[in-house]
Amino acid sequence: MNDEFSAASEAETAPETSAAKLELRASRMIVTWLASTNASIGFTTYQAGKVFLVGSNRASHKMSVFERSFSRCMGLGTGPDGAIWLSSLYQLWRFENFLTPGTLHEDHDAVFVPVEGRTTGDIDVHDVHPRGTEKQPLFVVTRFNCLATLDRSNSFQPVWTPPWIDRIAGEDRCHLNGLAMRDGEPAYVTCVSRTNVAGAWRDHRKDGGIVLEVHSGEPIVTGLSMPHSPRLYRDELYIIQSGTGEFGRVDRKRGTFEPICFLPGFARGVGFIGNHAVIGVSRPRRDNTFSGLALDERLAAQGIGPRCMLAIVNLDTGDIEHTLEIDGAVQELYDVTILKGISRPMILGFRTPEIRFMVRPASFVPNVAGV
Repeated sequence: MNDEFSAASEAETAPETSAAKLELRASRMIVTWLASTNASIGFTTYQAGKVFLVGSNRASHKMSVFERSFSRCMGLGTGPDGAIWLSSLYQLWRFENFLTPGTLHEDHDAVFVPVEGRTTGDIDVHDVHPRGTEKQPLFVVTRFNCLATLDRSNSFQPVWTPPWIDRIAGEDRCHLNGLAMRDGEPAYVTCVSRTNVAGAWRDHRKDGGIVLEVHSGEPIVTGLSMPHSPRLYRDELYIIQSGTGEFGRVDRKRGTFEPICFLPGFARGVGFIGNHAVIGVSRPRRDNTFSGLALDERLAAQGIGPRCMLAIVNLDTGDIEHTLEIDGAVQELYDVTILKGISRPMILGFRTPEIRFMVRPASFVPNVAGV
């Protein structure tokens, strides 16, 4: 990382990635913009197995980048209570901020500590969101074509499937991948196709994508190319059409997708700050999943290659006003979340003394019996 950034790094479950070269290049105004929002950004890369927290350093007026490594980390969800849920190769983790408002730890105004880990097995969890005020997440189990939550005695508890899926089977039949929540409950999902045979979605990547309403199971919009990351924001439904490189809104009455901007890469992961969307953009792998899409044709026509970056998009104009480009070990991003009211966060791993000494007891209220 160059000297524009302050950064911290620790290898956890994927130590081989920590030594690899990583270069971040920020557009000129992104640090000033980020500081003005009173927020910070978290994003994941399953390809490099890393979680990044990006904020602003008040002392140096530079960008602060904090990273930890977790194997195949993907879904990254933040709840109204500030807790973070993270999916990894075969586990789900809940992180709590142990700092009280107005306090600092080594100039960080939030320290996220892993307080709960649940083993799910390798079920290919994509989007994950806290559910209401419960300390439980709702998550997309792509391998088993369902939405699920945690269960005390099993790997997971299925709670919903698309109407055409006839049973819970580990076959990734339709590539159910995205989840939008409303008031803490599931509202919309994205699938790459409406298929019920193992792996059949790969034959429908160009125009088989669909957005479904969870409550009714009815399609809202069809004919999409690899839709991802549905999000409700200010009562608008936004999605990424990854196969075409487009971010836009869904007109739920007309059943149409309305592009806002073109993104020069395979995009997934959206968070919102004010009037801006923060979107993850990747360099797609050259395999059967990503090749042959309209995105490739559009990039070739414009004479540009795909980029790996965070793109900050103005929701009114569609302009990409700020970028954070990523080169080196990281080529693919998955999810993005916004940490509101936090300027410079850090996140603890498992292999340094920090986690031993970061202790926060619960409030103690003695009962009458003194027990």
